[in-house]
Parts: sequence; C-alpha cells; structure tokens
Amino acid sequence: MSRPAKKGGEARDQRLVEELERRFVTINDDVCVGGHTINLIRPRSAEDLISETDFERDERLPYWAELWPSSTVLAHFILEAKLPTVRTIELGCGVGLVSIAATLAGHQMVATDYYEDALLFARANAFRNLGREIEVRTLDWRAIPADLPRFELVLASDVLYESRYAELVARTIDRVLAPSGCAYVADPGRIAAGAFGEACEGLGFAITRAATRPYLAGKVRQTISVYEIRRRRTS
Repeated sequence: MSRPAKKGGEARDQRLVEELERRFVTINDDVCVGGHTINLIRPRSAEDLISETDFERDERLPYWAELWPSSTVLAHFILEAKLPTVRTIELGCGVGLVSIAATLAGHQMVATDYYEDALLFARANAFRNLGREIEVRTLDWRAIPADLPRFELVLASDVLYESRYAELVARTIDRVLAPSGCAYVADPGRIAAGAFGEACEGLGFAITRAATRPYLAGKVRQTISVYEIRRRRTS
C-alpha cells in the first residue's frame, strides 16, 4: 500500500536513488500522461544488462529496463478511465510507470516483477514522483506464491513478447484476479497476442478491446490495444 514517506523513509529512498545511479549508467525520461509529467530514472541501455548466466538458466532478458510504448498508453488509459479505486497489482512493472500512474489515480498498488533490480527502480521512481513508497514484490509467473491475494484490478503492458507467455500470462491473470475484478493488458500486436486471447477464453474470460491508441515518438510508430478482461458471468 502506498503511504506518506516518513523522514527516515525519505533518507532511505534518497539513498536508493543514489545507489542506482552508482550501479547503473542511468538516463531520465519525462513521460506526460493524463495531465501528469512523470520523470523516470532507468538504465541507459537494456543491452548492457544482458547476463549470459541468467539467459542460460531461464532465458531471462532485461526487458524491464526499457520504457515501452504500451506502458505509456496504459498509464494514460488508467489515469483517464476514472475507474473505481481498488487494490491493484501490476504484472511486470519494469521501472514503475504504470504503477505510479495508477497510484496517482487513487489505486492501492502492488508493483511486481521477476527482476529485483526492476523493483528497486520502481521504488525509486515512486519516491521521486509521489513522495511516498509503493508496495513492491518479486513475482515469478510460473510459481505464484500461495500467500498472494486476489486483486480487483490487474494491469500489464507488453508482456506477450514470446509465444510461451500467451498461456502463462492468461493463467497468471486467472490466479490473481478477483471473481468480480477486471484486467487491462496493453499490447502492440506481439506474437503471442492472438494465442493469449484464446487462452483467456479457454479459462472462462470474456476479452474485449477497451481502447486502441496510436503511439508516435521519433521513429517509433505503434498501434497499442488495451484489452479488458473479465470473467464470464455464469447463470
């Protein structure tokens, strides 16, 4: 849960920012969404973070370090949608843009990622933009811990970049989404998007396109779809 930073917390979070700036070559990005300007510190290059050991162990790549167009679109959507404020989880939070936007919209956030370093950046960026902490948690979609509760709102952006994630992401949403809850997944047309929709339907979800928005920034041209996913009502 987000909470006001105490004096000791401010000092700790400032030390975290300084630690990240020592460990990584960082850059700052201003992202304008929903009338807010969110300034994010992140690694300059995801390629610099590639670890052969991590890849050999579980094909892990540091996608978290990029600022993906889908996260910008989902952050804007969650600020503009005026949804009821609820307990919310983000799957694959990266450097924290969507979780920060959702906190600004009033939601009680739990930001999750597979990478510990991603969570450090998400914490640091929350402190820098919100002046308070957000709850973060390491999460492996292949092994959801039994103590993880269900959430009324689930958010994820650009998580379907490999075919094997279609079923995995669908099953993760099924595990963490409350019976009456809703998930929003932003996707730019990745390889697994079609199979993801089929996997969701197979698990008893209804999936609709809540929004389709163009993303234009420099040479980047994408069309981002935000999918709304709910459990089908049974009579």
